Amino acid sequence: MLTITVLVPTYRRPQDLARCLSMLQQQNRPADEVLVIARDTDAETWAFLQDYDPQSLNLRTVKVTVPGQVAALNAGLDAAQGEIIAITDDDAAPRTDWLSRIEAHFLADSQVGGVGGRDWIRHEDRIESGTRETVGQVQWFGRVIGNHHLGTGSAREVDILKGANMSYRRTAIAGLRFDERLRGTGAQVNNDLAFSLAVKRAGYKLIYDPAVAVDHYEGSRWGDDRVGHFDSALPAVYDSSFNEALVLLDYLPASRRALYLSWSLLIGTRKSPGILQAMRFTVPFGALAWLRCFTVQRGKFSALLALRSFQ
Repeated sequence: MLTITVLVPTYRRPQDLARCLSMLQQQNRPADEVLVIARDTDAETWAFLQDYDPQSLNLRTVKVTVPGQVAALNAGLDAAQGEIIAITDDDAAPRTDWLSRIEAHFLADSQVGGVGGRDWIRHEDRIESGTRETVGQVQWFGRVIGNHHLGTGSAREVDILKGANMSYRRTAIAGLRFDERLRGTGAQVNNDLAFSLAVKRAGYKLIYDPAVAVDHYEGSRWGDDRVGHFDSALPAVYDSSFNEALVLLDYLPASRRALYLSWSLLIGTRKSPGILQAMRFTVPFGALAWLRCFTVQRGKFSALLALRSFQ
């Protein structure tokens, strides 16, 4: 048996946090400790925690003064005592066998450095449905395939895990930190991409198992880190593109970096359009398609310049 710490970074979502903690109380394999990390200025969360009855949870709180999820997660890593560190979002509700399934994977193979699973995204009146076999991959030219919320099939090795549902072996992340270079005022999108790839680069396996499940009631993001919709705020698009490029240019071999940037500029994806994708979306979105394309490319070029200055 391994000791497990659960990290729950939170910001101004006490109702979501209450649901998350309720499900952690119902785990058939209890957490050895649960750390709730909240900002010092978050009066709503601290008021909730003051009156909260943890019951069987070994609950501790961690206060941070620096905005953003990266600072919260790093504070959680510093405070965690478990051999396994499981991470979920405050708007996620881990299913009752979440921790037992996570532990089983780590016990089965000492080379497993990280374990994650499916987050079933729930809206008010529906669950996002669909299935995908390909999950959590970075293609050889740098395209990132997520699909963690749609994964089906058996457990398998992947390149990346999703922040709402991921866990790591302490020995595999010794000396690692969530990347403080990433931009954003809230979630700092792609911090999970950076952390996953760092563990993989260290030689450990990352396992995605759809049965390791959480229900994800995606809450409002505070700040500009909402990038899931085509008409998202452009500062969020810029930051997300900057972060993705910074991480991938750091991870990819030198021979593939130019290919990644060329593919990003000429083709790209719906969320991060290059020229061809901008042409495709000109009919439904008009000038916004090209404005988004320009913002994406500016973010990626800025990441290239920043990476050179960091080296």
